[in-house]
Amino acid sequence: MIGASGPAQPRPLPGTARRGRRPAPISPQAGLSHRAWLEPVRAVLFASGLTLDDLVERWGYSKTRISELLRGNGYYPAWEITFSVSHALDVPARPLRRLWTAAAREARKDSDWIRHCIEQVAHEGDSPPVPYRAFTEAMRPDYSDYARAFLLTDQRAHWAVCEAFDILWLCWSEAAASASLNHYAWQLFRSRVLLRTPRHTDGRPDLRAAVFSTHEVRGSGSTPGHFMALTELIDLFDVLTRLPDDQMDLTVLHYLCGIPAARIAHILGMAPALTHAVDHHARATLDALVNAPTPE
Repeated sequence: MIGASGPAQPRPLPGTARRGRRPAPISPQAGLSHRAWLEPVRAVLFASGLTLDDLVERWGYSKTRISELLRGNGYYPAWEITFSVSHALDVPARPLRRLWTAAAREARKDSDWIRHCIEQVAHEGDSPPVPYRAFTEAMRPDYSDYARAFLLTDQRAHWAVCEAFDILWLCWSEAAASASLNHYAWQLFRSRVLLRTPRHTDGRPDLRAAVFSTHEVRGSGSTPGHFMALTELIDLFDVLTRLPDDQMDLTVLHYLCGIPAARIAHILGMAPALTHAVDHHARATLDALVNAPTPE
């Protein structure tokens, strides 16, 4: 059984690590949930200056096994080696274990295998940084509303938000040191939502099904002209995904989720004046797209 209380290993100063090859790119066979924890772990490794040889010396696993883990290649890795590598990099174990567990299910590992793997590692739970906890508590309702617009169900939206927040915890030092924490976190979050969003054949997100969760549709019932209004809403939601990213995000948050403009500026990490400008451009672009002549 592995413990996390061994003596701390010295970390090389930036630029002083021994020369060695970085891991090869992530394997195409790694799924979305697998990449969710693998990408930030690799980012921490690259930023640390450590090489594969350093990891081998610290934890005794072969270079082949560590390389396969860092590439997402071969069999899905057990929690024991995943924890060992992450502990050498000072990656917090609690969010990583949740992400690892989700990816194990994605890799069709059964519950007994997952539980057995976790039981092999003795580790006290990490406590999230207080600023991280405050940030995620403040943003969770708004993030959930946005995710629900794309993923349609409360359960899927909840999972997307939890996954993004776990990744944010893994990257918290980098996020907190960025020019805008709110912007950094939003870009991370929206990328996880859009990875799981239904898509058109041209790759655009498909928001048409979100029409049926809007207040206008739920409350209209058998109102005369309901079918015509519903068709127009579906067309509008379809056109919305043709907007640039910032315009689409603002439109979804403001007009679909009902979030005030001042709050949206805070969510996106954007200056309020810029938010107003983006809103103006979004409405103008939507109007042009909706009223564009249909090609014959």
